[in-house]
Amino acid sequence: MLIFLRGMNTGRMEAFSDGVIAIIITIMVLDLHIPHGENLQALQPLIPVFLCYVLSFVYVGIYWNNHHHLLNACESVTGPILWANLHLLFWLSLFPFATAWMGENQFAAVPTALYGAVLLAAAIAFYVLQQAIIASQGADSILRRAVGSDWKGKLSPVLYLGGVAAATFWTHWIAQSLYVLVALIWLVPDRRIERAVLNARRKSDR
Repeated sequence: MLIFLRGMNTGRMEAFSDGVIAIIITIMVLDLHIPHGENLQALQPLIPVFLCYVLSFVYVGIYWNNHHHLLNACESVTGPILWANLHLLFWLSLFPFATAWMGENQFAAVPTALYGAVLLAAAIAFYVLQQAIIASQGADSILRRAVGSDWKGKLSPVLYLGGVAAATFWTHWIAQSLYVLVALIWLVPDRRIERAVLNARRKSDR
């Protein structure tokens, strides 16, 4: 009971999350079916599916990277953190379905809008996890200081909503451009948490 009150180590949750993310990538790559043919033209129908796979692979990689940094700033795991983490994994687990549907239908409006909705839900879930960790550690926690204004986290949902609206009412190409833009924004390494953890460790060693 005492262990529960003090919180659990993050290692088990991180290992479980890594396993789920690995399975998600495996499921996505299995949707790249072998073409019936031996020339380059046989690969042409797979181009939309492959492009969707690349985009989703990048997104999963971004979440895996940021999730790793997030847990580095987490001293212990509480019940709300566990459920917030499962909430994030739930939406990430829908990536293979949304990716395959959009690719198989060559970026049609409804699948593209659904893909954006899944991206939006995952972004919100990541924010909820982040806030659960901050709530468990207090307003003066390492993560709270590292996050700061979090302009990336605030801008991303707006762009996802714009993508969903563009796919629904205008053209899917605008939506795809917005999804790629968000991925490019997050593709640049974000070392805020890493620096905050390193500074905190240096102060504790003094």
